[in-house]
Amino acid sequence: MRHGKKVNHLGRTDSHRKAMLANMASSLIQHKRITTTLAKAKALRGYVEPLLTKSKNDTTHSRRTVFSYLQDKDTVNILFREVAEKIANRPGGYTRIVKLENRLGDNAEMAIIELVDYNTVYGKDVAAKAEKKSTRRRGGASKAKAETAAPVAKETAAPVVAEETVAEAPVAEAAPAVEETPATEAPAADDKEENAEKGE
Repeated sequence: MRHGKKVNHLGRTDSHRKAMLANMASSLIQHKRITTTLAKAKALRGYVEPLLTKSKNDTTHSRRTVFSYLQDKDTVNILFREVAEKIANRPGGYTRIVKLENRLGDNAEMAIIELVDYNTVYGKDVAAKAEKKSTRRRGGASKAKAETAAPVAKETAAPVVAEETVAEAPVAEAAPAVEETPATEAPAADDKEENAEKGE
């Protein structure tokens, strides 16, 4: 019986299982999301999350400790430079497992395991927008009515102002035209008077 033995051996020897988990952890850190079976995803979560916690403390000792698990320099650099900055304020729970449909070949339960901070669908922005929309029930109806009434009043006031400006514009244009015509008539009247004086 397996009482108290919590390690899922995944049908592999110890060395094979460790190598497989190290490769999967490297892929997860590099690509931020991988698709695998549900059992492997759960085993990987217990393997990679302590490494992510180690990456928050960027010292030579922690780098060497993580390298002893991952055995890949490039992955360790990505982990300590990029990923550690993203997860700096998170106290744990760096990964998320999302179940998928069963695999067609052998009907195995499939899942996506991903780094929480790199997912835009379930990111902080979505949570913040949802919080802004929440309102208290008491007095919410009267506020909603007041908000709907205010735009209606603005819409009715705006066209009236536009009509007034349109009505004023032609008057302003007509005034100079009226002023120009008397100016042209005035010299003509003066000429008639001069001619009348010369004719006398």
